[in-house]
Amino acid sequence: MVSRLKTGVRLAAGAAALLGLAACANPQADQALYAQQAFVGMPKQTLLSCAGVPTRTATVDNVEYFTYTSERLVTIPGSPRFSAAYGFYRPWSPWYGYGWGPGPFDYPETETRDCQATFTVKDGVVQRIVYGGASQGPSARLGQCYRIVENCLALIPQQGQLQR
Repeated sequence: MVSRLKTGVRLAAGAAALLGLAACANPQADQALYAQQAFVGMPKQTLLSCAGVPTRTATVDNVEYFTYTSERLVTIPGSPRFSAAYGFYRPWSPWYGYGWGPGPFDYPETETRDCQATFTVKDGVVQRIVYGGASQGPSARLGQCYRIVENCLALIPQQGQLQR
């Protein structure tokens, strides 16, 4: 009996986690992942015309590597905290200066989101795309990688809707 209860609790926790992840889906991250498959076979000239001049290039054994970078600073606004706080501006209150209620605001946070997309080009066509960067979490990084591939995605004919 206890074993069934534990299994049920585990299943419910797993289902809740999956629902939570689905609710936080990032369509730009999905598009960046799609680009890793859709760009294979794209001519080098097309890549350069839609993505622009790469930040870095290298050639090894007749294989070219084009690295594009994208970076932006994101500010996340502070939120009010509900806490015991001093200095409320309520001079009419007998508890002026003390109490529970909306306290001071958290300071806004800033974070850098970045992506490095390296395109491997052999015989004049894209063979592979690899994403990297220091952004916290894969969704933030992939969302920033979308900015690199965004213009080229418009050239893919069947790009209208992602198939799920």
